[in-house]
Amino acid sequence: MAQNTITADGTITRDARSRYLTENREAGGAHGAYESETRRSGGTPRAEVTVNRAEAPADVAELLGAEGPVVIRARKMYDGERLVQLADTWIPVDVAEAAGIEQVDTGAGGIISRMREAGFDQGAEAVEDVDQRPATADQAAALGVDEGELLLTVTHVGRTAEGRVVEVTRHTLGRGWTLRYAAPLG
Repeated sequence: MAQNTITADGTITRDARSRYLTENREAGGAHGAYESETRRSGGTPRAEVTVNRAEAPADVAELLGAEGPVVIRARKMYDGERLVQLADTWIPVDVAEAAGIEQVDTGAGGIISRMREAGFDQGAEAVEDVDQRPATADQAAALGVDEGELLLTVTHVGRTAEGRVVEVTRHTLGRGWTLRYAAPLG
């Protein structure tokens, strides 16, 4: 199945059909889906990661059922020297502590693999909502777009089989992305 593809003009295809499968996230020791799929497409993935504890935005706190601080993993994701996306992940503190994911390097497969090992398996499905949001001043400066320009945003919500939300990640994509999904027709 096709993965993330980077074309000669720099367009990136993010293939949600298989990017989160364990064998794809962990391929070649990759630290998550972005690194693995970018390598497979011939790109040069790199990420700058910061981790801290702070309050989540109201909509994220509601999804997490969180009161008070959560663990926030903020990532700038590059292909070579080109910043292509910003990804902020909010995780309940108890989940982050149990999974050992408050450090920058979370090992092969990234946080989804660490959560699974700690008993917080996200199961067979994640829900992703795609919308457009106006670039904030910080996002515009980082991604080289105009403040207020509409950017594609993918909000990933990972739940355990019991229905507990253990991760909310908001991917803010720079210019040049195509999103690929599949839907059953039967």
